[in-house]
Amino acid sequence: MALDQSFVGRTYPPTDPYEVGREKIREFAEAVGDANPAYTDLEAAKELGHSDVIAPPTFVFTITFKAAGLVIQDPQLGLNYDRVVHGDQKFAYTRPVRAGDRLTVTSTIEAIKSLAGNDILDIRGEVHDATGEHVVTAWTKLVSRAADAEEA
Repeated sequence: MALDQSFVGRTYPPTDPYEVGREKIREFAEAVGDANPAYTDLEAAKELGHSDVIAPPTFVFTITFKAAGLVIQDPQLGLNYDRVVHGDQKFAYTRPVRAGDRLTVTSTIEAIKSLAGNDILDIRGEVHDATGEHVVTAWTKLVSRAADAEEA
């Protein structure tokens, strides 16, 4: 069943603040194999003009995807998450994520399309810090695969 087009433009409430910690940044950088010292060494980050260590660019996915869960779990939308695969991800930064940031995410459904029986859902996550400053916009594309004829 196709997703309801009337959901395009729907915005969900902001998430509770997520406090970015140095250890979380370090763990993420290690997990993705990025040895940039600005992610783990305060002095290296300061030499680059940052007030604290910064996070790798994809770190923010950890909170934006969780925020997209409000969309995914909306029973009125009718998305069958068992059929969902991650289609794409992109980010547009105003500034890097820093240790000590308290970030909230507000998710909006930007588009719903159907292609070959698959539903494609585009979610935009606006990330702001505790002062209200914009940090990054993240776009997540989810594809809900069409049901097999045998399942229908």
